[in-house]
Amino acid sequence: MTGSKEDSQDATPVDLSAEESERTKRPGFVYFLGYGIMAPIARLVFRPTITGRDNIPRSGRVILASNHLSFIDSIVIPLVAPRRVQFLAKSTYFTGTGFTGFVSRTFFTSIGAVGVERGAGQSAQDALDAGRNILESDSAFAIYPEGTRSLDGRLYKGRTGVAWLALTTGAVVVPVGLIGTQEIQPVGAKFPRIRKVTVTFGEPLDLSRHGSAESGKARRGATDEIMAAIHALSRQELAGRYNESPPSGTLQKIADRVFPRERV
Repeated sequence: MTGSKEDSQDATPVDLSAEESERTKRPGFVYFLGYGIMAPIARLVFRPTITGRDNIPRSGRVILASNHLSFIDSIVIPLVAPRRVQFLAKSTYFTGTGFTGFVSRTFFTSIGAVGVERGAGQSAQDALDAGRNILESDSAFAIYPEGTRSLDGRLYKGRTGVAWLALTTGAVVVPVGLIGTQEIQPVGAKFPRIRKVTVTFGEPLDLSRHGSAESGKARRGATDEIMAAIHALSRQELAGRYNESPPSGTLQKIADRVFPRERV
């Protein structure tokens, strides 16, 4: 994908409102209570192999960019990281009613999740803005550049939102390689299983040399560097494409080849 065609798809920063700032505030008591209970239990039961924890800066803005194999990934990363980590989750996890809604809301709050609307277009930009707000409070933010989890175990092409966040906020990016999380809770499984998991945190990446966040070429180059680092840690087979349904119809296929769209 070339930079010149992507420039027309540039994501530009927008000012966050007070409402957005409130929605992405730092975790409070529920987070620390949940972390204090869940982290020791998870380590005792699953005995994960963790490498490179010292690569995560203990303060300041940092993005943990990981491959994505299972729903459980969003629990594993916050529980094994040496500092508080926030990530985005579907807003429906926070809006349920009754006892089930209460449990869901409490659980996702306890692991540092921030509710956002999922989707493309403005919803995607709103999610990036939420991530930016977290980073601008000098916090750690976890993101999956593939966009959604891999159902076949391959590593898919990275979306450029992670690069936009890094180049906009000046955050360093720590690549994360997860191995085995898909075996804990395979697609369709209701309950997790006890399986061995490996979590590797790579060396921090300073992506500023790629250029401005307003440049499509800079975002693409920075994203590709991040994905190469993740691949070196996860050792997955490369899919060579985005994790989405292939274009249907001849005209759409031709349009995607001639005018490739930037996925954020």
